[in-house]
Amino acid sequence: MNTPSASTSPVLVVENVAMRFGGLVAISDMNFHVKEGELLSLIGPNGAGKTTAFNIITGYQRPTKGNVNFRGRSLAGMKPHHVASLGLVRTFQRTSVFDKISVFDNVLIGLHRRTSPSLLGTLLALPREVKAEADLRDQAHEILKLVGIAHHAKEQASSLPYGDQRLLGVALALAAEPLALLLDEPVSGMNASETGRFVDLLKRLQAKGMTILLVEHDMPLVMGVSDRIIVLNYGRIIADGTPQQIQNDPEVVKAYLGQGVKNA
Repeated sequence: MNTPSASTSPVLVVENVAMRFGGLVAISDMNFHVKEGELLSLIGPNGAGKTTAFNIITGYQRPTKGNVNFRGRSLAGMKPHHVASLGLVRTFQRTSVFDKISVFDNVLIGLHRRTSPSLLGTLLALPREVKAEADLRDQAHEILKLVGIAHHAKEQASSLPYGDQRLLGVALALAAEPLALLLDEPVSGMNASETGRFVDLLKRLQAKGMTILLVEHDMPLVMGVSDRIIVLNYGRIIADGTPQQIQNDPEVVKAYLGQGVKNA
């Protein structure tokens, strides 16, 4: 876990956020923060408001009230691509990769999205553009090595095993150069071996000081990698603490962990 090196200053602040759909309260007056270099997990029963919180933070939904600040800047009213351009990047529960091209080209496309090459320079193969393209290709290789799928670089993305497709999804997110990475149920559907590889990736990202906000139902994973855990139930925060504190919190055990540690 990353607690010793995590900064005390919050990089992401969620203030008084509420979300209502008609008469249904999805989130009720949510307040929390994520510190620089911290891995914070959001857990809770299905329907507790975890994915809604992710959607609000990343601009996919506008809250009924409240605000989200990232590195001191309000995200109110921003579109998802604007939020991502600030360095707040998310993955989704379903795999979202370019199926018909190679694994390497998936990441290369992700890297090109944040660059502005000169069309004329590219067509004329000017030295500056040639070097820039070479640098991007080197970065793509490094990202694939980091996530552990470099050996699949030349394969078509659709041919990858499910777990490796999820890792490719993370590689695409890393290509956007996130300052904070939001992972929405990243090991859902993975077998034990695939989950173990994902845990290894999380630890590598933690070692690099990456700020991570994680939504996940796999409790052994959450307890093993989190610096801090926030528990949601019926749209409100019922606990905020270290893994040990959360495991021993009577309200959490009653509302969530008592359902079964692995499949709650």
